[in-house]
Amino acid sequence: MKRLIYLTVLAFSGLLTSFTPADGYGIGDVATDFSLKNIDGTMVSLSDYPDANGFLVIFTCNMCPYAKAYEDRIIELDKKYKERGVPVIAINPNNPAKQPGDGFEEMKARAKKKGFTFPYLLDEGQKIFPEYGATRTPHVYLLEKTDNGNIVRYIGAIDDNYQDVSQVEEKYAENAVDAMLAGKEIKVTTTRAIGCSIKV
Repeated sequence: MKRLIYLTVLAFSGLLTSFTPADGYGIGDVATDFSLKNIDGTMVSLSDYPDANGFLVIFTCNMCPYAKAYEDRIIELDKKYKERGVPVIAINPNNPAKQPGDGFEEMKARAKKKGFTFPYLLDEGQKIFPEYGATRTPHVYLLEKTDNGNIVRYIGAIDDNYQDVSQVEEKYAENAVDAMLAGKEIKVTTTRAIGCSIKV
């Protein structure tokens, strides 16, 4: 817990970048599965998707203005790639005691209002985001499903302009998924995630 508080302070001060947190996953690591409660009350795991080619695991939340700015883009990512076997799995890592607007009931209301097309899971007890090394909302992890497990292929931001989608020049997450599905090298594997610090 002390380390998480320290990371949060660093992130808030701008001293912590999100390239490869010391205790999180790096590129090429195998991500362990999880079982988290979805807004419909069911438990969701990566193993529930036997036909998947990979996953866009995105740590996001209700209250952060950066996360809100990216909601429509996250929906579009899911619509574009889940038919190609790479669905979005959204996880809210925030502690609702510190950020009441990120409680489970508020998550359900937000998902309904925005028309989320993907699971929106609660990291209850905040056990999963430290394993990944997520520090911001939103924070993207592209996983490739292989015979050796779910391999981390990209970590970072969705794109290079959270403020204005029309001014985006680099679609980091899309480029990474496209390269992965084509069996090509992902040119940019890590970027700095831009967003609010995770509330612990």
